[in-house]
Amino acid sequence: MDEEEKIRRHRALVSNKRLCKSLCIAMQGSMFPFGSTLPSEAFVRLPDRSFHFQPVPGRLSWSRNYAAKGIKFICACSSLLFQVRGNVYPTGYYNVTMYIGQPARPYFLDLDTGSDLTWLQCDAPCVRCVEAPHPLYRPSNNLVPFEDPICASLHAPGHHNCEDPTQCDYELEYADGGSSLGVLVKDAFAFNYTNGQRLNPRLALGCGYNQVPGTSYHPLDGILGLGKGKSSIVSQLHSQKLIRNVVGHCLSGGGGGFLFFGDDLYDSSRVVWTSMSSDYTKYYSPGVAELFFGGETTGLKNLPVVFDSGSSYTYLNRVTYQTLTSIMKKELSAKSLKEAPEDETLPLCWKGRRPFKNVHDVKKCFRTLALSFTDGKTRTLFELTPEAYLIISNKGNVCLGILNGAEVGLQDLNVIGAISMQDRLVIFDNEKQMIGWMPTNCDQIPKSKAMNT
Repeated sequence: MDEEEKIRRHRALVSNKRLCKSLCIAMQGSMFPFGSTLPSEAFVRLPDRSFHFQPVPGRLSWSRNYAAKGIKFICACSSLLFQVRGNVYPTGYYNVTMYIGQPARPYFLDLDTGSDLTWLQCDAPCVRCVEAPHPLYRPSNNLVPFEDPICASLHAPGHHNCEDPTQCDYELEYADGGSSLGVLVKDAFAFNYTNGQRLNPRLALGCGYNQVPGTSYHPLDGILGLGKGKSSIVSQLHSQKLIRNVVGHCLSGGGGGFLFFGDDLYDSSRVVWTSMSSDYTKYYSPGVAELFFGGETTGLKNLPVVFDSGSSYTYLNRVTYQTLTSIMKKELSAKSLKEAPEDETLPLCWKGRRPFKNVHDVKKCFRTLALSFTDGKTRTLFELTPEAYLIISNKGNVCLGILNGAEVGLQDLNVIGAISMQDRLVIFDNEKQMIGWMPTNCDQIPKSKAMNT
């Protein structure tokens, strides 16, 4: 493709994205039940001309053929919105309710942007399962075959061994030592678009018949994998042209919040954006960062960072953790806080003259941290106020929600966990390969005609 054609296609893309927004706004008041006959055509009328769109058969989206050969644009006009429950402490996780199967049954799934595959504890029968809030999932006989691309995406190159070509086996291991062993199946998911339309796509998920609990164990039905891989729910919905390949969440520091798939629930111009790194393609990573403490550099640079909502706390590599805690201890030694080794809620806690009720009572003793990312010539800061890295234990002490990643096998990786993403909208745009965030009241769920609860 020559340079002139590239420019032409880029202009067409920009133009059609604007038109898609106009179309979706025009269609916002319309209600079309999934599977019904959509209008045979739709128009976006601008002062100088009209643009013609056609519905995509079997999809709640619209397409427009551009005059340039080989260019077709899909307008996905709605998002999926989910209510989130849970908290960092004392619950220790955030989850959403998914309705799966025929008939659809509810399951509580932990949010995890650090992994791809969604799986349920499964009566296949179950060899080893942990306590679950609901009866174990009973799969249909719709196995995902070995040659399916989703199966290949779950295995490292050269390790994709075939014992039975009619099925796809998987084994997942997590940083806390937990694991799930099972087989891939396909089943119906029941969703509601934010515009009120319903859909029941068939998606691949793991039927986990052998689970080993990790150190962060709690009763669960399964994991909602929201990563970048082909097996993630978001990627599968996007491949069926049902949503844009965007996932975001807003986790409230007071508990709860919301999760969404799609890109029409936020104002992109208000979001701080940075590019996803091409060096850490397995995770949502902005690349390497420099750590600042109270506005001053710590001298700690080139720290590989990933975002992971499946981790309740934030983790730093061994050297960075030791340096940061040393700086903090030195600062706090001149204040009224004393270390509280008897409080085993987290590795490092401090007590005051009287028990603390919330982080606000003690935040003046702590400084704001910041991770600085360089995207070309642009520097982007991800700030961590005391609320983004401290908790108050049930003993009334203040504890550091930043842990030593070396103790859970993270090696040099630094993980921004749920505690540091609280009270802000965090967006992973896989189409533009961007990560964004902005301060948000996560207790205020966006207005919609339907939400998945």
